Formats: sequence, C-alpha cells, structure tokens
Amino acid sequence: MAKLLPSFLLISFLSFQSAAAFAAHAFSLYDTPKYPPGFTHFDFVNPDAPKGGELFLANPDRRTSFDKFNPFSMKGVSAAGLTHLMFESLATSSSGSEAITDEVATMYGLLAEDMELSADRMSMTFRLNPKARFNNGDPVLASDVKYSFDTLVAKSAPQVKSLLANVKQCVVLNERTVRFDFKALNREMPLIVGSVPVFSRKWAAGTDFDKIQLIPPITTGPYLIDRFDTGRSISYKLNPDYWGRDIPTRKGMYNFGRINYRFYKDDVARLEAFKAGEFDLVVENSAKNWARSYKGPKFNNGTIIKRELAHSNGAGMQGFLMNLRRPQFQDVRVRQALGLALDYEWMNRQLFFGSYKRIYSFFNNSPMAATGLPSAEELVLLEPLRKKLDPAVFGQAPIPPDTNPPGSLRANLLKAVELFRQAGWEYRDGALRNAKGEVFAFEIMDDQSAMSRVISVYVRNLQKLGIQVTQRTADYALLQKRMEDFDYDMTSIRFPDVSTPGNEMFDMFGSKAADEKGSSNFWGLKDPAVDRLVEALVAADSRSELQGAARALDRVLLNKYIVIPHWYSSSHRIAYWQRFGMPGKLPLYYQPDPYVIGTWWQEKAK
Repeated sequence: MAKLLPSFLLISFLSFQSAAAFAAHAFSLYDTPKYPPGFTHFDFVNPDAPKGGELFLANPDRRTSFDKFNPFSMKGVSAAGLTHLMFESLATSSSGSEAITDEVATMYGLLAEDMELSADRMSMTFRLNPKARFNNGDPVLASDVKYSFDTLVAKSAPQVKSLLANVKQCVVLNERTVRFDFKALNREMPLIVGSVPVFSRKWAAGTDFDKIQLIPPITTGPYLIDRFDTGRSISYKLNPDYWGRDIPTRKGMYNFGRINYRFYKDDVARLEAFKAGEFDLVVENSAKNWARSYKGPKFNNGTIIKRELAHSNGAGMQGFLMNLRRPQFQDVRVRQALGLALDYEWMNRQLFFGSYKRIYSFFNNSPMAATGLPSAEELVLLEPLRKKLDPAVFGQAPIPPDTNPPGSLRANLLKAVELFRQAGWEYRDGALRNAKGEVFAFEIMDDQSAMSRVISVYVRNLQKLGIQVTQRTADYALLQKRMEDFDYDMTSIRFPDVSTPGNEMFDMFGSKAADEKGSSNFWGLKDPAVDRLVEALVAADSRSELQGAARALDRVLLNKYIVIPHWYSSSHRIAYWQRFGMPGKLPLYYQPDPYVIGTWWQEKAK
C-alpha cells in the first residue's frame, strides 16, 4: 500500500442489540464476546511463554527509511513498530493492520477495565485500570485520555480527524473515568473512541504535536525505544516495568526482550540479508521469489523454515489506482478500457506461478462483496438514486476481464479500442489522440522494484493501443509525499480488508475527502450517490442491512472503474530462522509481522 495508516483508523462497524446501558469488560458487535468476564488470556497465546531474547526484523512494508517517532502527523515517515509496540488504547481493536484476533467487531478492555454505553447510545464511558502507567512511571488518568483525543482532533493527519469528526467532546468525569459524547447517532463510534491511542502530555512538551520528530513517545505500551540510527535502524527494549504484563489482554504477549528493525532499500538486498542471517523473519509477497529463492542447504536441513500460514482475512482492494483529478481519466469509458489491457491470466501463469486469485471487489472474499444482480436489500438503497447512477449498476456486478483461453487478450484490446473511440480517442500518427491531436499519456509510479516487471507487462499492452506510458520507480518517502498531495497519474495501492466497514469509508470515498490533502480518497472520487451509500452503510441497524449497504456501495464503485484490480494470496508466506517458539493455535484474523511480534518467543539454545 502506498499510504500507511495508523492501525486504529481501520475500525469495525458496530451495532447494538439493546438500547439499555451496560458496563462490561468487553463490547461486541452482534454476538456475546467469546471471552467471558474473568478470562485470563486469549486462546492464541501461550500464557507461560518465556520473556527475553531478541527478534531481528527488516522494514515490514514499503518504508525504506524513517524520520520521525510520531505516527499520527501527516508529514514525514514514522519508524516501523511504533504503533503496536509503544501505543495503547482504551480497548483492544479487532480490526486494522496490527490487530491479532479471533473475533470481528469486538473490543476488550486494555487501558480501560470496563466500558459503558448510554441508554440513548449518544455517549460511551470508560473506567481506567488503576494499574495503567506511562513508560515514565506516571499513572494514566482521564485527563491524559482527553488530552490525547483533543490533540489528535486538532493536530493529526486528515484520516484521523475524519474518523473522530462525529465526537462532540471528551469529558473528564473523575480522575479515572472519561466519557465521549457523540454529535449524532452513529453505531460505530464506541469502537472508534475505544481505539484512540493514549499518550502523555509530557511527550515533547512545548513542541507543536504535528512537528514532533525524533523525541521518543511517552506512552503505555510494552516497549521503549532503546537506540536508533535515523532512517536506517531502530531497536526497542521490553519495558521491565510494563504495567500490563499480566492483564488478560496482554498475558503471554510481547515476549521478546528486544526487537530490532533494520531498513533495506530494496527487496533483493533484503532477501539476501535474510538468508545471510542478518534478521530472523521475512514475509514474502513475491510469488516468483517464493518459488525460486527460498531453497538451499539451510532450508533442506531445517535451519530456515518456510511456511504458509492460513488466515481468515478478507483480501481488501489492491490494484492500479487512477487519479480522477487528471483530465485523461475522467471518462469512465477510458478507465474501463485501461482495465481491458491488463492480462492477469498471463501474469499469473508466467510471473506468479499460478499462486494468486483475482480481486473482484472492494470487499473481496467477504460477504460484503457485490455479486450477480442487485439484491432486494441493495435495491432499497439504489432505487432512490437511480437517476444519479449509471444504468449498468442495476445489471450484473462487473467482474475483471479475463484472457482465458490464452491468446484472447486481442479481443479485450479491440474492446478497449472501441471504448476509447466512444470517448473521443483514436489511433493516428503513431499514437492514441483526441480531436485536438493531444496524445493520451500518463505516468505509472511505484516504489517497489518487484512491481517493475509486472508494470512493464501492462505497459507493453498499453503501448499496443498507442498510449504513451512512463514507468517510474520512486523511493517510499517521495511517493508518500506525492500521494498526500494527490500529485500522481496512476500508482499501485492496497487497502487492507475492513471486515465490517464503517466511518473510514467517508475518508476513502467521500466527496469532502477528495479535496483534503492527506486523506485516503486517492482516486479523487466525488459523487453524491456514493456519499449517500456511505451514510446508509454507517447507519445500518443490522448485519443484513450492513451487508446490503456494503454490496450496493461496492456495486457502484465497481461500475466506476476507478481501479484496475490486482490479485491476492489466501495464505501468509513466511520464512524464519528456527530458534523460536510459537503458540499451537493461530488467530483467525492477523497479519504475520504483528502476530510474530505479539505471540512468539525465543527458545533457549539446545
């Protein structure tokens, strides 16, 4: 994903079965929480895991450097590991890129020992655990929660502000009790405020929050920054005085005495460093590398383990994103034509060793995905918007074009030629041109060298249509800045799965967000019908209503052809040096790096 978001931005949708007020150790979407009051630990951890040892890691995502310790400000690149090693919230989150869970839309007390929803659902109250401490030894008080919330609303990146926009105020009731009041009935808000990260007002006191750079955070999480080399490496050490070591939501977790990250500039150097023993674990996203590069004596004798871990995550959306702010992408027929030039089946056979499945939805591999004709639940929302929607929305849900049998790409390219012609673009004088003689041209920018060969295959097909395409590989910091400023034509992007979509959809697809630099509306989509469907999704009263709204939204988005869908794997591919212990049970929903960091331990040398 070209834009990294703090984990608490991806929050599950929430609905309540009763309007009655209650106080509880947990809060669940539709069902009784799996873990009852008094539970001692999660099933996917080893409560007796030993503490100590070291874990060496490489940059876990597309970041190749860092220049700040504030993951919530817009400018700059934050260090890997900050949000889940140092920051904690009032409750655990069951969604987001750093969540480790076997439930969806359920939160358990973390800094808070219990929580209470008002009878009218217009406020949520949290009572803090009296044991909670910042890493400087100060107790966590309600005033700290309010300070954190107020600061994030005023000084953080647009994605954070958008998510918290429906909170009227944060009120300190007493030293250890805080209440969030909501502006309007929005069933997701209790989970959102439960996931707000809490930090001390003493962190970089006297410095504007959005200008904090390399001042270590004063937070409540299990680790402290031990040492760092700006942009190159960072080491965290387990806080010996960590307050939450034995609480149920932390028992058996965060076992390593030290966690070290080293940043590599490209995937080739990173893979060779792993095989040389410079770090312990690699998550492999390249099917070619997985098939060809993880071989040799150390793999054969078990020194290095190669595994595919099962998971229940949805696939989310990954693809080539088009910036609708650019004039050449504003006609939907052009966008549809560009999708016809992607030969996924050939790529999967020749480049990916047949290991991927095609993404077909913004809520891929989940009950939220639109399929076939609109259901009755979808039509309830779509019919009032019929005049604002493309008639195709009321037909079969679009599926990405395929090229089976081999050699059928030509038919797709001929369809693309006709769509371009209808949109006013025809091939003449050696290029695809409009009536003014202007050439259809754009740049595809990415920050992953491994994507270059994929992009080059796509570019060759575009060139057959007379399109002039520039392929550019930029470093992560430059691409992030260009993304924040909406200064790009086309790029590859990944939005992680949101198991129960909600308010984050405003930031991703809302018209207002399209004009807010730093938002997640990277496509520049501005459509009143989409806004209405997002509102309906957030207001859904039941799981069936939520699914109907999500499918209707998905159907409309798919018919806009704002992204050319990529592919996904149904398992996590990891390799690691054999010196670690791990629990016997996997969580259902997780990403591999947070799972390893959160639940594994180092075994004693035999």
